[in-house]
Amino acid sequence: MRVLTAIPVYNEAKHVREVLAEVRQYTPDILVVNDGSTDGTAELLDREPGLLRIDHPQNRGYGAALISAFAFARASTFDVLVTMDCDGQHQPERISVLLEAIHDCDIVSGSRYFRDFRQDTPAPTDRRFINATITREINAKYGFNLTDTFCGFKAYRREALEKLNITERGWGMPLQLWVQAARQELRVKEIGVPRLYLDPNRAFGGVMNDPEQRLAYYRDVLASAERDELPAARAAACCPCPGTC
Repeated sequence: MRVLTAIPVYNEAKHVREVLAEVRQYTPDILVVNDGSTDGTAELLDREPGLLRIDHPQNRGYGAALISAFAFARASTFDVLVTMDCDGQHQPERISVLLEAIHDCDIVSGSRYFRDFRQDTPAPTDRRFINATITREINAKYGFNLTDTFCGFKAYRREALEKLNITERGWGMPLQLWVQAARQELRVKEIGVPRLYLDPNRAFGGVMNDPEQRLAYYRDVLASAERDELPAARAAACCPCPGTC
């Protein structure tokens, strides 16, 4: 099984070299999507040997970085794409747990609320409330049994990526993903990952800093995803009940 680990990066000069050093211990093939960083991140990446790399000239958004990673993976010969953040909140040693779990699923998603870990830190109150609210709404409508719909630490089979048409460039991208996964009857599984908020005061930026507007935006993404045009589902065996495999 050939695995590519993709890391979206925006102004992560503080963490990027340490994160890459850790990831190299678990996966040799790393794709960095530098999403228009302006803090010296690009120059640090220039010194990193052997990276696959995509550079956005300007910041396009978290979802846009993953859209680029998905396109790269679909055009490649890798079997599985792992995605993780570059802010130190995802532990690279858990890549192996994602890969162990994907043998009978299409998407494996990390969850910070699936189980407790010794190193867990408290989630900011508004983020926990919004995550729980959106997760409950997605489960009720699409038959999933998810506990964390926003975690970016995931593994995807390349065949699953070919059934998705992700267009949401902002923070709501994971929600579009879940709606499309349900519509395409993709097999989904969660695994527990530690809940690490290294900087609980880190802001989303702009109107997203307002919890009410953030929640409204997420619900708009969910509603819009119902109308997405999707690639034709292949005849490969799929789990008839999303989220139960």
